[in-house]
Amino acid sequence: MRNEPYCRVVCYPNYSPDELERRLREMARLGVEALEFSGSSFILNVPVLGKGCVGVVVAAYTEAGKAALKIRRTDANRESMKREAEMLRLANSVEVGPRLIAESENILMMEFIEGTLLPEWIKTLNGEEREVKERVRRVLREVLEQSRRLDKIGLDHGELSRASRHIIIGPDESVHILDFETASVKRRVSNVTSVSQFLFVGGGVAEAVAEKLGEVRREEVIQALRAYKTERSDEAFHELLKACRLI
Repeated sequence: MRNEPYCRVVCYPNYSPDELERRLREMARLGVEALEFSGSSFILNVPVLGKGCVGVVVAAYTEAGKAALKIRRTDANRESMKREAEMLRLANSVEVGPRLIAESENILMMEFIEGTLLPEWIKTLNGEEREVKERVRRVLREVLEQSRRLDKIGLDHGELSRASRHIIIGPDESVHILDFETASVKRRVSNVTSVSQFLFVGGGVAEAVAEKLGEVRREEVIQALRAYKTERSDEAFHELLKACRLI
């Protein structure tokens, strides 16, 4: 991890030997034994699991097994990962998000999630039409159910209107909502409404959903969304699921 160019990934984008050593000590305290540089994103031509405005995500190995590490960027607009850890811990309380394992000033250690991003999963589904529809219906209903649980505890994810890179479907078709770096308990929650618009109202993903699940009546969905936004009741959520053809 001290060798080029990997040390600069750990200390991205502004490398310094002192900062690198600080971060390596944090990793040691968290039980990290090795890092694995793999994934579809790249930093300095090194593959990583993800790269955002706040952190770089890499795979790590510990005595307990494989984990995901989110390492704070040196130019991030926050001094530590503490707040994101608090948001993820709150999401975990209603069984949403990768499980938070440990945290330090510059690092979040989370459950490693295997799987496929939701848009890709939808587009590559094949098989008998009825079976495909049922699989899509089951997965998308779980997306909305998890979003509903976040709404109920007052935690707004903040990025579900652009959810292409924030929802992973596991090999067992389990649903995982990722990345709570912009989550907040101080603004009005819009998880259900945001993800429903993303999946059913407009855009490329909504078109792919319609291709697999069948067209929904857009105006009916919008009306159900308005009712849910006003009431946020179980009944309004049930009517939204009906309008989206998920029940």
